[in-house]
Amino acid sequence: MIKKLLLIIILSAYSLHGFSQKKTLNIVDFGAIADGKTKNTIAIQNAIDKANKMGGAIVLIPAGNFLTGIIQLKSNVELHLDADAILLASTSRIDYGPRNANALISAKGQHHISITGKGVIAGQSEALLKDIYVMLNAGTLIDASWKTVNPWHQMRTDESSRPKLLDFSYCDNIQIKEITLKDGLCWIQNYVNCSNVIIDNIKVISNSYWNNDGLDITDSENVRITNCNINAADDGICLKSEERHLGCKNIMISNCVVRSSANGVKFGTASYGGFKNITVKDITVFDTYRSAIALEAVDGGILEDVNVQNIKATNTGNAILIRLGHRNKDSLVSCLRNVYIGNVTVFVPAGKPDKGYNMEGPLLSYPHNVIPSSITGLPGHPVQNVTLENIKITYEGGGSKDIACFPMDSLTNITENPAGYPEFSMFGELPVWGFYVRHVKGLTMKNIQLSYQKEDFRSACAFDDVQGLNINKMEIPTAKTLPIVVFNNITDLTIEKLQFPVENDKAILIQKK
Repeated sequence: MIKKLLLIIILSAYSLHGFSQKKTLNIVDFGAIADGKTKNTIAIQNAIDKANKMGGAIVLIPAGNFLTGIIQLKSNVELHLDADAILLASTSRIDYGPRNANALISAKGQHHISITGKGVIAGQSEALLKDIYVMLNAGTLIDASWKTVNPWHQMRTDESSRPKLLDFSYCDNIQIKEITLKDGLCWIQNYVNCSNVIIDNIKVISNSYWNNDGLDITDSENVRITNCNINAADDGICLKSEERHLGCKNIMISNCVVRSSANGVKFGTASYGGFKNITVKDITVFDTYRSAIALEAVDGGILEDVNVQNIKATNTGNAILIRLGHRNKDSLVSCLRNVYIGNVTVFVPAGKPDKGYNMEGPLLSYPHNVIPSSITGLPGHPVQNVTLENIKITYEGGGSKDIACFPMDSLTNITENPAGYPEFSMFGELPVWGFYVRHVKGLTMKNIQLSYQKEDFRSACAFDDVQGLNINKMEIPTAKTLPIVVFNNITDLTIEKLQFPVENDKAILIQKK
């Protein structure tokens, strides 16, 4: 009797607090057919609409292949995919709109929305792309980018012509859990001006076309991204800011595995408002063409209070890129400050890290040696207050003058490229293989180890125009070329425990303009 009374009290408490079991609406009961051919757009949308009108319910996609066009998720609705459920995106481009493509699943101005379950949302990119080409060639889809020559000599359609899989804007309380997203033609998922977002334990497999970012957070706040596995043709996990008065704030990214033909975890390129109070930790990156970690402020925004820890990257083109640039047309210059990066282990190969993947990163237009990590600001606008601690970067090495050569005595001639697209290769060939630092105010480097497996003719590191440089234990065990480290135009330099394979007064070169 006492146990029964306690159970009644507990169930009553759950009911009073809104935790009672949600009603489940099966899309089959609304006429959906799991044959992979019948379009179930109306049936699925009717189930979502009813769930919304009821004040909240679960819309169940059971086992089977359900084809659909665009659907809109609404407040208090959980879209749940059973383990053997596959939601197939329509392969008819017209189903996404006559001009700009709508996302397969979208929500605007909604709250308490979820997509859960162990099922799959499949973009069917190959078949959809064929239909896009048919429309473009017939002139029934207008795309100014189509057949336009771009810097990579690739013929690609504009992003607006291709649908995202998920696109949520101005929404609050979003949960995306356990699902698999695959074979999209554009950004796989984008969360714009959203708040209180949880993305947990999802898988993204999309290496079928360009602009295939795995996960984009745009001008959103209070976001947690955890336990995700992402394989994408473009940036794996990317924070963006498109609005000057907004930005990404209070973001946690942790315990994720990323493979990309661009960058692993990236802030930018769009950086009009900026990024504040961001934590990135426990990330594994592999077979990634550009940088494992890229922090970029180039559009007038503020990037500050960023904490990056416990990164393990294998076979990636670059370890760390920190860039303050100025590509926006107005006079407002970005600010990049207060960054901590610690406990990072990276292996950088001599060859192309993403070679063999379906959609590789574009080859550079010039021959080059292995590209070093970099921290770079602009004259009069330095990167401020950066700490690097417990960093170990191993390069395959093999740098050769026969490939390219930019001599160290031409250090001051390296392009500033203020408006250039921010990426690891933006300065062209560099005279160092390990770290390139320029225009920085307040840099601390603790317990840094840089090494190569095959000899490189270049120096290991160059520091140019740095105010307040504190190096405490830097080990470069394989370097042979002298000078090993170059300091140019440095003020307030503190050095402790430099460990080089040679004892030579020419191992360090300190010079001024």
